[in-house]
Amino acid sequence: MKQYIKADKFYFPYSVKGKGYLEINEGKFGKFYTSVQGEGDIIDYSGYQIAPGFVDTHIHGFGGYDVMDNNAQGLEEMSKGLLSTGVTSFLPTTLTDTFDNFYNVCQTIGQFAGKETGARIQGIYLEGPYFTETYKGAQNENYMRDPSLEEFNAWQEASGGMIRKIALAPERKGALEFIRAVTQQNIIVSIGHSNATYNEAVSAVEAGASVWVHAYNGMRNMQHRELGVVGAMYMTEDTYAELICDGHHVHPAACNVLSKQKGNNKIALITDCMRAGGLPDGEYTLGEYPVIVENGTARLQSSGNLAGSVLQLKDGVKHVIEWGVGTPEEAIRMASLIPALSVGLEDKCGQIKEGLNADFIVMDSKFNVVKTHLSGKCVYDAKG
Repeated sequence: MKQYIKADKFYFPYSVKGKGYLEINEGKFGKFYTSVQGEGDIIDYSGYQIAPGFVDTHIHGFGGYDVMDNNAQGLEEMSKGLLSTGVTSFLPTTLTDTFDNFYNVCQTIGQFAGKETGARIQGIYLEGPYFTETYKGAQNENYMRDPSLEEFNAWQEASGGMIRKIALAPERKGALEFIRAVTQQNIIVSIGHSNATYNEAVSAVEAGASVWVHAYNGMRNMQHRELGVVGAMYMTEDTYAELICDGHHVHPAACNVLSKQKGNNKIALITDCMRAGGLPDGEYTLGEYPVIVENGTARLQSSGNLAGSVLQLKDGVKHVIEWGVGTPEEAIRMASLIPALSVGLEDKCGQIKEGLNADFIVMDSKFNVVKTHLSGKCVYDAKG
């Protein structure tokens, strides 16, 4: 039998509808009506607003688990834990490592994907290992190297075709040829952890790269004579910028500058969250490195450098609104449709659209996530 979701406000891809009824038919989104059409159960969320489930395209861990643990149970626990953050789809994200560790992680994710009971695994994001040591961040420089199509193809085969995005530094030897080759396989290439010049970065975009890894972080900054990676990010219109809105990685004013330069329809909110997400302050690890989590940040014990984040995407959305970076409609789109578009997943998630899986969240007037639904069924309730 059909269901109808009754609520005060609905966030559609490029519009907001007022009070009405959203049809759910066999776990898929149906049509929107101002009054109930035909028979069906009414789920009454009067006083609340409905948005598509969020899509996190750059996340390393959550709830004590890390993608590089190479553990199917860890992926399951991440999947379930992310529901409380409003995320219903995600790309498990790697850290720079050896060929064998990448191979094993890709194989584990590929074999497990589709069995998760929480947020849906929509692909794999390889962050590394083709980076530069200059902007290594919390990535291990000992494993950094030039791009290898042979390596990539082996990882893709191990994953069962699950790799959707790979990040690299375009100044590495053979990078442009690599970009051209993998984009022909419909792989999204992102630019990050890079000391590339403006011209090198633009050349990577011309070769097919289309995403900037965590804007401003891990990239050559902009000078008035050498615009660097940041300048290329500003100046290339048909590219997407990942953005961590936790107030630590990027100053709110810099978020506003990025918004003005690229427009909010080209900014994808991400978390870059590590295993401590959703857990108390304390000592954790990111890859092989000890990390201290306190005051809303995760930092390397050795240097104090930022080591991923503990941001939850629902809070990134609130910050966009609070900082005046975007309207509520734009903020929600930046956490749902735009990330999906940035990796070619818009036909699977990120929007309320007839025929797509009915993955959505219920929010109160302050944009707190009250409930999360997958295929129309409530799978998370903040009240327990």
